Amino acid sequence: MEAWAVARALHVLGVIFWIGGVAMVTTVLLPAVRDFSDARDRLAFFDRVERRFASQSRYSTLLVGATGFYMVHALGLWDRFREPSYWWMHGMVLVWAIFTLMLFVLEPLFLHRWLQDRARRDDAGTFRLVVRLHRVLLALSVITAAGAVAGAHGLLFP
Repeated sequence: MEAWAVARALHVLGVIFWIGGVAMVTTVLLPAVRDFSDARDRLAFFDRVERRFASQSRYSTLLVGATGFYMVHALGLWDRFREPSYWWMHGMVLVWAIFTLMLFVLEPLFLHRWLQDRARRDDAGTFRLVVRLHRVLLALSVITAAGAVAGAHGLLFP
């Protein structure tokens, strides 16, 4: 079996766990948590669940980044980054970079603490911000994933 085929399978599985989890958090967990009567309970519960998901996301983004880089290198796909019709290649790198920065740098260094402090002052506003951020990241991820699948199967926009 070709090593790039194994890399592609692992890449897709990593994306499923990662972006699928983002979709579940955004479309199922956040709306359910919004119905909590006590705002403090809402944020505390969301924080517990999100922390568990963050671990899965860290492993998934590492896997996706490693396999993505391997495939680009092994298959000699670097020139695609010069072609506008392969916009989704840039999109994949951008989405991966945003999540990697959030998961490995911003969240552990200050974002978690900043959100907790903000929630103490304005729990409803902080929750709305978290929902908005998740929706934007999910939309960007879905557009990129759809473009990548279409592009990988020959649907290129001039």
